[in-house]
Amino acid sequence: MKEKLFKKIESKDFIVGVVGMGYVGLPLILCFAEKGFKTIGIDIDESKISTLENSKSYIKHIPDERIKKAISSQLFVPTNDFTKVKECNAILIAVPTPLNKNREPEMEYIVSTCESMYPFIRKEQLIVLESSTYPGTTDEVVIPILEKSGLKADKDFFVGFSPEREDPNNPNYSTETIPKVVGATSKEGLEVAEKLYQQIVIRTVPVSSTRVAEATKLMENIFRSVNIALVNELKMTFMKMGIDIWEVIDAAKTKPFGYMPFYPGPGLGGHCIPIDPFYLTWKAREFGVTTKFIELAGEINTLMPDFVVSRAIEVLNEFGKPVKGAKILILGLAYKANVDDDRESPSYSLIEKLESKGAIIEYNDPFIPVIRKIRNHSKLLGKKSVKISDNYDLIIISTPHDVYKELDIPSLNKPIVDTRNLIQKKSNLIFKA
Repeated sequence: MKEKLFKKIESKDFIVGVVGMGYVGLPLILCFAEKGFKTIGIDIDESKISTLENSKSYIKHIPDERIKKAISSQLFVPTNDFTKVKECNAILIAVPTPLNKNREPEMEYIVSTCESMYPFIRKEQLIVLESSTYPGTTDEVVIPILEKSGLKADKDFFVGFSPEREDPNNPNYSTETIPKVVGATSKEGLEVAEKLYQQIVIRTVPVSSTRVAEATKLMENIFRSVNIALVNELKMTFMKMGIDIWEVIDAAKTKPFGYMPFYPGPGLGGHCIPIDPFYLTWKAREFGVTTKFIELAGEINTLMPDFVVSRAIEVLNEFGKPVKGAKILILGLAYKANVDDDRESPSYSLIEKLESKGAIIEYNDPFIPVIRKIRNHSKLLGKKSVKISDNYDLIIISTPHDVYKELDIPSLNKPIVDTRNLIQKKSNLIFKA
């Protein structure tokens, strides 16, 4: 089976299927299509499939032209038909792995994807999970469902795990230039998975098991979560002392060894960093381990929107305005600068927390003109971005889009709570948070 798949990969007589046409799956499948592989992109969202069929992109940093080229070359076929799985030589799964209301892993999307796939898998296929998850998911969740087909992993088909490492709109790294960690449930399966990914990425990093690969992804994001929590806590501490955390960070990062700069903000966003630590803490409890350090970091980061809200109320009070009835403009809905990705954005928490206190909230984000369907915060669906004006009692900078740097925001002559150190101009109307 291995040699057969090797030959197919080398000759590009190999069809790559990707389930999940989101921020991970879409760039992944385009990379394979651009290398000459026939690809099938599967997603249950009919609007995404329709958009792709019309050679349009719904992700800001992926231009229409890339999709148009892949579609017109007939190397990329988008569909919501899971029967197409049987046509693929490899199926890569890149679906969401959110948390439920109790901050426990929600495996619904992985489970439903595997349930939809197993009637159509066949012998001599490679199936790789890319979704961020807890160690053991591939072995304990994915394989048992796939084997309901009557086929056996590593006898009839190979199974692997390769964590996505996407950083949307990062100018220095793309899917192709980021080394790819790969684990599998057998030596031959690992060799096939490596061979496939080597067609599109600069380097593969093989590890001994799917559990190691799953743990690698968690470690990467927990590292960031813990360090961001540290600077968030230092920000609040230094603020009480009258010390600017951003000035401290700028000074500290001049040390050429033993220090790496992390920056505070209004809370964590994106699909990975706010979520992955809780995946590990949940799984660790199964082994009688309490991950105190990781959980504390999660608590600090989760509470940051509350800190910003308290700061906003303080500033409003300083200008003789109660929060109830105050008109507040949030600048930025995306979770990071210059993207249209609003997954787990702290801006949503700011909006809902301030509205619960009676404030009237609007937002501006040039990349998200209207709030789309999201798993949480459903009551905000359809809310539209407004123009920046002086018609507000307070402005909160939540996302440091470059376009905001070009604006003379202080000229609005309104108090501004800056959570991102965006405004360098000194003013008695600028308040850090």
